Amino acid sequence: MNRYHTLHIALIFMVLSSCTQNSKTKDSDIAPFEKPYDEQYRPQYHFSPFSAWMNDPNGLVYNDGVYHLFYQYYPYATVWGPMHWGHATSNDMLHWQHKPIALYPDENGLIFSGSAVVDKNNTSGFGKDGIAPLVAIYTYHLMEGEKSGSNDFQTQGIAYSLDNGETFTKYEENPVIGNEGIRDLRDPKVFWHDDTKSWIMALVAGDHLKLYRSKNLKQWDIISDFGEDQGAQGGVWECPDLFEMQVEGTDEKKWVLIISIGSGGPNGGSATQYFVGDFDGTTFTSNQEKIKWLDWGTDNYAGVTYNNTPDNERLFIGWMSNWQYALKTPTKKWRSAMTLPRTLQLKKYGDEYMLHNSPVSKIDTLIQPSETKGFTIEPNESQKVTAQNLNQAKIAFTATKKDFKMSLSNKKDERLTLIYDDASDLLMLDRTQSGATSFNYEFGNKLHHMVTDQLKGEDFKVEIYMDWSSIEIFINDGQYVMTQQIFPTEVYTDLVFENLSDSNLDIREFSISTIKSVWQ
Repeated sequence: MNRYHTLHIALIFMVLSSCTQNSKTKDSDIAPFEKPYDEQYRPQYHFSPFSAWMNDPNGLVYNDGVYHLFYQYYPYATVWGPMHWGHATSNDMLHWQHKPIALYPDENGLIFSGSAVVDKNNTSGFGKDGIAPLVAIYTYHLMEGEKSGSNDFQTQGIAYSLDNGETFTKYEENPVIGNEGIRDLRDPKVFWHDDTKSWIMALVAGDHLKLYRSKNLKQWDIISDFGEDQGAQGGVWECPDLFEMQVEGTDEKKWVLIISIGSGGPNGGSATQYFVGDFDGTTFTSNQEKIKWLDWGTDNYAGVTYNNTPDNERLFIGWMSNWQYALKTPTKKWRSAMTLPRTLQLKKYGDEYMLHNSPVSKIDTLIQPSETKGFTIEPNESQKVTAQNLNQAKIAFTATKKDFKMSLSNKKDERLTLIYDDASDLLMLDRTQSGATSFNYEFGNKLHHMVTDQLKGEDFKVEIYMDWSSIEIFINDGQYVMTQQIFPTEVYTDLVFENLSDSNLDIREFSISTIKSVWQ
């Protein structure tokens, strides 16, 4: 997914010549990583670039003990510009090491979103001396072509690495997939399909998905289309991801298709939907009628999953922002962060499949143990808890399914409020008074909601991860999820529960735990 605004076109053309691969831009021109990450609003356990602009996660792949996070990156400003692939690596998906820029723009265009695979069988022929190549597949975006009014300015290219992503060589016959006039043809996600002994590429084309097949990652054939009349169509489709999953607790297997849309999300702007269906090696089909959202919040977009993970674990990272206000958030040195890395699970409730997403288990290594307690709140009464810093913490509890409100506040009376309404199956988040909001009307003037109509039983489990400029809410181990950016100008120190029902509200297994910084 790659969006830009016409106001930046002049800037793009001025700097494009200085950002090409041939210009040999030096990584020394970009500020080196320094510790600590101590700027205002800086996340302490989410990935963010040392400086400048970042958007979509790209090329998520695991290889030789290393998790790679490539990402859309413009290293010369905190707004969108000519896209590169930034790069970071980790052994646990929590502690990241910043690496040199992986891919620069070249004569074929800017480097937009894509994926990466480990070509274990050297089908591409790029491998040497027994080394399996790491192959990146990405979209070229030719600005000159777009400016001329043509619709063929997006094509697909590949590059390979023989040193586990430290350096890449672009394929000399790029692009490997041309364009016959589809304006939005981008964001290739590639995976190896055992049954057909071939590579499959999921590529979006405006309002639908196109699937391609290849034996060598170089020559590709179109095999099918999906989705022109299905799912949410409020914006251009972006960042597809197609993968097989086993339904938890059963022997059943289904295929899941993730699709991001640039606008038309459940709370406005960008969002990510998913389809559950079947893939026969050529065609993906789904009889799903209901639109399903991976995350109900406004700030989890363009996410995709890792290839080649240990034990085939399905791991996901999203871009923690929204195109309604991504260019305007009040950070100065850097702009944007990634969501927590999450584990995906497919579960079935009656006849309905639901894709759960919850933080990877290794997050527990950062959480400092704390006392667990419970309390009962009578109708129209409240319970207050104070803490030194709620902006770098995990808040956990189990609540009875009754109307209640939970608010976080600071000495400036900035306030973030979570409201549960049992009759309407709604969980609502109010960030209108959460801190800095005036930078964008859409950010600070709405009550955001999450429809929780599949919550069963008399209570539900809540886990909230607070990091200086974000809140991630996970209900029942990721059955329902909401991710939102926030920008309080001072740390939250007070937490208050209010019982809005006409009977007692039980809050059990309540805890507030400090989460250690990964940057210090």
